[in-house]
Amino acid sequence: MALCAAPPAHFAPHPLAGNLKGGYQVVAADVNHDGKPDLIAVEQGSPELAWYENPSWERHVIAGNLPRMVNLGAWDTDGDGVPELVLASEFSMQARKSLGVISVLKHGGDPRRPWTVTEIDRLPTSHRIRWADIDGSGKKVAVNAPLTGAAAEPPDYRGHTPLVFYRPPEWKRELIGEENEGVVHGICVTDWDGDGREEILTASFAGLHLYKLGKDGRWTRTQLAAGSPLPWPRSGSSDVAVGRLGKRRFLAAIEPWHGSEVVIYTPHGKAWLRTPVDGSFIDGHTVVTGDLNGDGLDEVVAGYRGQGRSVYIYAAADAKGARWLRTPLDEGGMGAAACVIEDLNGDRRPDIACIDSQSLKWYENRGPGR
Repeated sequence: MALCAAPPAHFAPHPLAGNLKGGYQVVAADVNHDGKPDLIAVEQGSPELAWYENPSWERHVIAGNLPRMVNLGAWDTDGDGVPELVLASEFSMQARKSLGVISVLKHGGDPRRPWTVTEIDRLPTSHRIRWADIDGSGKKVAVNAPLTGAAAEPPDYRGHTPLVFYRPPEWKRELIGEENEGVVHGICVTDWDGDGREEILTASFAGLHLYKLGKDGRWTRTQLAAGSPLPWPRSGSSDVAVGRLGKRRFLAAIEPWHGSEVVIYTPHGKAWLRTPVDGSFIDGHTVVTGDLNGDGLDEVVAGYRGQGRSVYIYAAADAKGARWLRTPLDEGGMGAAACVIEDLNGDRRPDIACIDSQSLKWYENRGPGR
């Protein structure tokens, strides 16, 4: 039976913080092991990493003295119910000025009290941290995607860019590959082929690529799409997410780097058909997917930080994904650097949380027509 698009969900905004200093990333994780997802806010202009406790949204400091934080990943590596955090800090877009410090943060019994911080690596421009079960063992590794290579210089950022991971508890750096070129701005972890082993999608000046660990222990890299057809350094992709329209998979991307276009890729034989659905962004910076209204068709949430700063929801008109309809989530009020989709109040409806330079907001899913 063919899937049909349901009426769109409606969202009620709830400001959670309004005095951030360079808010850059929001992560949903159950920090205090009470069954409710909390929100962790990464601020590039503050040395304090903090989390906001659900449902009061009280702010707690995890650790201080962490300059120029840019990204973290949360995962419970020791089974105590509280996630360990792998954090990238001391970031700069110029590799020669970027220490790229990677640290592991662990609670000391009470997650509301300061956590311990242990440095495990330094890799210039370390920029994106995600956890992935690369071998299907259930034991995830922390993936670190630097923005550029160590010798890259603006504006072209020429050179190869490494992709690495760390396996707890040793936390030794291991190389995935360094075939990507120029700026690698986005990564997405997904079980691409349904075999229980998660793969890594990268969005770079070279386009969209899939990294997969084979059973022989070797990594392969496959290009899915070239991204924006503009010449370097406006080529390729900036951010990527995977969605589904029933059984049909699609990719959503921001293109080019910090670009103006929201792009949908749908499978066309062995290739991916590129369809721009919005070209009005200025400094596009986040794209995520999720089924917001329970109709089996994932929506796309995308936002930009430049003039007009807004976040929009894009819904497929049907299961083929040939036509997409845009509705505003926060028009003019949220210059989102990052968004996350998570059921924050336990009503089984996916909510949205977004962060920009100054504010953190929860958009409560009220369902259709509310």
